[in-house]
Amino acid sequence: MLAEYLPPLLFLIVAAGIGIVLIIVGNVLGPKRPSPEKLSPYECGFDAFENARMPFDVRYYLVAILFIVFDLEIAFVFPWAAVFRDLGAFGLIEMGTFLVLLVIGFAYVWKRGALEWE
Repeated sequence: MLAEYLPPLLFLIVAAGIGIVLIIVGNVLGPKRPSPEKLSPYECGFDAFENARMPFDVRYYLVAILFIVFDLEIAFVFPWAAVFRDLGAFGLIEMGTFLVLLVIGFAYVWKRGALEWE
């Protein structure tokens, strides 16, 4: 029974070995020309403004989470559109219900002021 685990184990050992060898070769043979620009913190094309440990506004995270939620919900629309003709009226009603709930959620978030940025 343990013989069945030999091929995956061998694959993991070879993959880890190749990864380690490539990292070592890159560090040994790669150019090493540090400069103040290369060693400085980089933040979206600008010099770092303040300490990296300064707290972020909660609204930043809220907008990011809302983007992910709405992006994932829209991802459900594409498969539905691909099989729309096969689903018929039932599929149309179900997607309509889904989109109405999505719009209600968006209106709630908008009404609560979560999308406002000062």
